[in-house]
Amino acid sequence: MKLESARAIAQAIRDGQASAVEICRAALGRIDDADRRLNAFRSTTPEAAVQAAAALDARPEAWADLPLLGVPVAFKDNICTRGVPTTAGSRILEGYLPPFDATVVERLARAGAVFVGKTNCDEFAMGSSNENSAFGPTRNPWDADRTPGGSSGGSAAAVSARLVPLALGSDTGGSIRQPAAMCGVVGIKPSYGRVSRYGLLAFGSSLDQIGPLATSVADAALALQIIAGPDGRDATCLDTPVPDLLAALTGDVRGLRIGVPRDHVEGGLDTGVAEAFEQALDVLRREGAEVHDVSLPHSAAGIAVYYLISTAEASSNLARYDGVRYGYRTQRAESLGEMYDLTRDEGFGAEVKRRIMLGTFVLSSGYYDAYYLKAQQVRTLIRRDYEVAFERVDLIAAPTSPVPAFRLGERLDNPLHMYLADVFTVGANLAGLPAVSVPCGLAGGTLPVGFQLTGRPLEEATMLRAADAYERASRFSRLSPQL
Repeated sequence: MKLESARAIAQAIRDGQASAVEICRAALGRIDDADRRLNAFRSTTPEAAVQAAAALDARPEAWADLPLLGVPVAFKDNICTRGVPTTAGSRILEGYLPPFDATVVERLARAGAVFVGKTNCDEFAMGSSNENSAFGPTRNPWDADRTPGGSSGGSAAAVSARLVPLALGSDTGGSIRQPAAMCGVVGIKPSYGRVSRYGLLAFGSSLDQIGPLATSVADAALALQIIAGPDGRDATCLDTPVPDLLAALTGDVRGLRIGVPRDHVEGGLDTGVAEAFEQALDVLRREGAEVHDVSLPHSAAGIAVYYLISTAEASSNLARYDGVRYGYRTQRAESLGEMYDLTRDEGFGAEVKRRIMLGTFVLSSGYYDAYYLKAQQVRTLIRRDYEVAFERVDLIAAPTSPVPAFRLGERLDNPLHMYLADVFTVGANLAGLPAVSVPCGLAGGTLPVGFQLTGRPLEEATMLRAADAYERASRFSRLSPQL
């Protein structure tokens, strides 16, 4: 059975067409076959996964309450899994075995999902190409010489290659949506506070959110429905009811107002991306949506603001990795101070060091007001731009990435060039808004392009209704790479 759809797999098990164990072994076999080429997985859990699947098969009386019955799932390697290595793509956490599961892991397990492995990612989720992983880059299933995007590139590649139908990633500045776009799958970044961050290894605490990657909007909506909701273990998780997201997928977008920030999205776009974006807008128009121009006047400052705030928060969050309590510790130190210095120097990669140093600098005395405080003030202006735009429209559309997947190594020597891959995604994180990327074309006929829709805070239902309607009216979500 093809591992195309989470909902189809669950229904097939209920109908007796397959067992959870058969589905699980098929997924593990496909990972074994394909991942030597892709490097999408950091580790797999075959014995535990087959045992979990067998336990599901033995309890048919419980199946009606398990929306993800027997569905193989993977988690980005910065999401804690009890007793399973969790490295965040970094040498500094080699050998770390979390003593607990993240909230999202618990919730998917209770819904009947079967955990099969951890996916590769940029170190501590810092990157846009998955090349910053200490364990080698993941390769794009559409073209193995190209990046899958980052930082959730392993999760996106695993879903794109149909190794699993569903995976979780984290999104700090586009790290779910950008790889979803480059790998031709659906990726959701929820509103800030919609999903618990308990068990997520922190990068930027005011920006991070966990979200799903899937082959369809409906599968992604179902996963979000399951993982969202209040959690007393995360003080930033909102005590707000989650609407019925699947019920919102009516296919009807008549009268829905879509805003396009032309001042933000025009210029610097790859030709294939620009064409696919305009064609996606035309599809929504034909389906009855209204398309209007809006303005986000401070969006040009988004990258600068993001890379000041996120690095400041990273500098603080990553101070805990010191070789004392867990993870890697240097063997060359002759004093406590030298142990701290050498552990962090040997354990962290170049990009993480760059961001720690930048974040420490902008928080330092004499520079805080000029950089960090100013960035927070401009962040407020960016959020207000969205508020003004949402007075006129229901959703804001943009390309997910200005370019399709670029070649591995192409941008490593120019960090600024790499950072610009997130130019259309950072705004949703800075403003705490929900956003989704859906496949909308193939640049040059070969490389996937993503169409991004951003909604008002906590209005994932409206956003997903439009994304689902677009998906139904187009063919691109049904395309998959030929491995």
